[in-house]
Amino acid sequence: MKIRKVSIVVPAYNEEEAIGGDLEAILESMDKSEWEYEVIVVNDGSNDKTADIVGGFDRVRLIEHNSNRGGGYARNTGIKASTGDVVVVTDGDGTYPNEDIPKLLRLMEDNDFDMVVGSRIKEAGTLKFLRTPAKWFIRKLASFMSGFSIPDLNSGFRAIKKDVFMQYMELLPWGHSWVSTITLAMLSEGHDVGYLDIDYFSRKGKSTFHPIKDTYSYLMLVIRTITWFNPLRVFMPIAFALGLIGFIKLILDVITPGVPITTATVVLILTSIQIAVLGLLADLIVKRR
Repeated sequence: MKIRKVSIVVPAYNEEEAIGGDLEAILESMDKSEWEYEVIVVNDGSNDKTADIVGGFDRVRLIEHNSNRGGGYARNTGIKASTGDVVVVTDGDGTYPNEDIPKLLRLMEDNDFDMVVGSRIKEAGTLKFLRTPAKWFIRKLASFMSGFSIPDLNSGFRAIKKDVFMQYMELLPWGHSWVSTITLAMLSEGHDVGYLDIDYFSRKGKSTFHPIKDTYSYLMLVIRTITWFNPLRVFMPIAFALGLIGFIKLILDVITPGVPITTATVVLILTSIQIAVLGLLADLIVKRR
């Protein structure tokens, strides 16, 4: 695949401390690259000097939201307005190595990936002692349910073919889970996804990530997204587990003298069958869709 033009989309909400440095890194690295490019910053209702700083860059296009809609919504706005055949999304908070954007693009072009994700080699976010185990568990769950190894589920640094992305835009949430959803959607639909190891830095400014609420949202998102694209991976493990427990209990009921087959045993077995049937019906609906 030969990349013709690259659109770099940066969602920003109160990023006055970091946005200037990030834009300088983007422009410098892309000026040295071989690709034609544009840079779009979506100011998502900031109430600091973010818009003023961005306005000082003549080669950066600024799109304004009147109110804060969320990082996912801001990314959608920027991608819809972009003119490149490949879109790079990154953050404006100083966390991602924007000088590595050409590496993302080179990996995509050389291997014809539909998406390349910057896989972070360390956790540098706030409340690391909570985020690290939570992200590990959610990533492992997503890998199991999707059937693919996922080094980094929710990295905000990635390159995507625009025509592929547009197939899924209306399914994506407006908040932090945008990145996780597009990862699972593309893997579940059989798109080629590559990963590039990157550094990750402590953010500048205040994070909008809420450890408990957003971790719960990520967990529900994994289950919801896999159910949408590949429901058998959600329903069948549950049906198998209940069926196995019911079968073991049935054997114990039969071999125990004077103990009839209990109601609980029947309920477990029937429930496992019902869940399996629901999974098959859901899979048929997905295939027809």
